[in-house]
Amino acid sequence: MLFLAVFLSAASRPNVLVILVDDMGYSDLGCYGGEIKTPNLDRLASQGLRLTQFYNTGRCWPTRGALLTGYYAQQIRRDKVPGVRSGGGGIRPAWARLLPAYLKQAGYRSYHSGKWHIDGMPIENGFDRSYYLKDQGRFFNPEVHWRDDVALPKVAKDSGYYGTVAIADHAVSVLKEHAEAFANQPFFHYLAFTAPHFPLHALPEDIEKYRETYQRDWALLRAERWERQQNMGLLKGTLSAVERKLGPPYHFPKALDILGPGEVNRPLLWNQLSEEQRSFQSMKMVLHAAMVDRVDQEIGRVLDQLRAMGAYHNTLILFLSDNGASAEIMVRADGHDPEASPGSATSYLCLGPGWSTTCNTPFRRHKTWTHEGGISTPLIISWPHGIKARGELRHNPGHVIDLAPTILELAQVEKPNEYEGARMPVAPGKSLVPLFSADGTVEHDYLWWFHDDHKALRRGDWKVVAPKDEAWELYHLGSDRAESTDLSALHPERVAALVSLWEQRLSEFRDLAMRDYLN
Repeated sequence: MLFLAVFLSAASRPNVLVILVDDMGYSDLGCYGGEIKTPNLDRLASQGLRLTQFYNTGRCWPTRGALLTGYYAQQIRRDKVPGVRSGGGGIRPAWARLLPAYLKQAGYRSYHSGKWHIDGMPIENGFDRSYYLKDQGRFFNPEVHWRDDVALPKVAKDSGYYGTVAIADHAVSVLKEHAEAFANQPFFHYLAFTAPHFPLHALPEDIEKYRETYQRDWALLRAERWERQQNMGLLKGTLSAVERKLGPPYHFPKALDILGPGEVNRPLLWNQLSEEQRSFQSMKMVLHAAMVDRVDQEIGRVLDQLRAMGAYHNTLILFLSDNGASAEIMVRADGHDPEASPGSATSYLCLGPGWSTTCNTPFRRHKTWTHEGGISTPLIISWPHGIKARGELRHNPGHVIDLAPTILELAQVEKPNEYEGARMPVAPGKSLVPLFSADGTVEHDYLWWFHDDHKALRRGDWKVVAPKDEAWELYHLGSDRAESTDLSALHPERVAALVSLWEQRLSEFRDLAMRDYLN
């Protein structure tokens, strides 16, 4: 606790703001090499830390379960475990409580704004206020949303509603309420934007900013992002080769018929595309950029509220994405009108593998896969009162399971060893507080992944990864973060040892996930 005391001597327990976005690529932010205008997040990064080797789970719901509990999603039945009722509809064990349940004992009030995608409801899980936007298929007119666990009416079309703005509106509102009625208490705010997840719905004024930006070869844009990343010191090594034959993770042929001849479901060479396809693909990236830009604008409003209430300097802010950019192509919700303006409520477009490859620069693959493109995320950490670093990088590997123990340490909350008379499982997450110091480190014995039958394990700089129904590959991430050179044939003993460790952990996680079913 001595290390913690050093930071808390200058400030009381910090407020905490966790900002999670959906389907954003590793290189989309300006401060991670992108050309999208993200001045508010770039400023946060310049005032704090950027982690270069931080990981999520590769998918939305397991990341959210892991973030709010500190356990791997498979341990708490929030991602699929063979032979166990689990996955996106899995119900957590009673002991797998969310952060608000623990923070309450330290006097924190907890707020939630935006996406949920966890079992149960926010208020019943310990949040004091919530706006839960479940309908992710309609940014302009959602049909399913709740305030404080009470269902709200459908939003009428053409009402002026836009999901990203509405989520920030709620965040600003509850922060104002906190300042007026609970100023003597710290707060934990979980701000979960649905953007830039498909459908690519964007505001006209944001679209206009980028209308000319992406009428160019996606490979050239990727190379420019990679050059900026190297100049920033974020990454070194090589840029991964584009996997031309790898398309979306799920095939919806009817969607391709609906979307028409402009859509392509492979990251082809730009000069292989027809003029119609280039125009169609360019507009999709315009929409993605507009959505990311709007998220940054709305984050700016939330930060302004923190400043107005005098809370900014003593608020720990953590920003990340739930998975990598998505190669998915589908049509859901109200469908897609080919005659509609791209980005409007009656259109339904997805980013697709061409631009997803660029957004995940310099990594391979996309959301759902456990290669680096699917599981790598920016992590920006800002806390002016508690972190002296300004614009520094940290190359220490970390995982979303680390956020809960970080927050609990700074809140000076110790989780109990028992729950309802039974011993609590040891959580695998590690506090990131040591990284607040330039010479601090966080040591994981391993980091583990399993989603959609894609597998991976990282130990030190070595990583084994196996796509569904494919052989294990081996990479040395210290020299080859882009996973360009498979070393499995050269180091079969190392592969065997790491695969054995992966299998041991799956067995242990399965036993834990089954425990209360068997009692």
